[in-house]
Amino acid sequence: MPVTPLFSGRPFEPEIIRDMSAAFVETCKSLGLKVGDDAATRLVAEKIIELAQRGMRGAENLKARALKEFNREEG
Repeated sequence: MPVTPLFSGRPFEPEIIRDMSAAFVETCKSLGLKVGDDAATRLVAEKIIELAQRGMRGAENLKARALKEFNREEG
């Protein structure tokens, strides 16, 4: 499933959408989730969107913060 539709219709620049998409895929991978349309991956997408709306930028930053908020950190 392409992840870009999860972020479409939102007021983000294309570069930010690319970062959010990359963060989403990598966060799902770190959480052991298969990227698809289910409740768990929608929760990850909403968290990434929330973080970006709060001004966080960069795929790695978004991923790290999302993992932290899900009480998971990579070492």
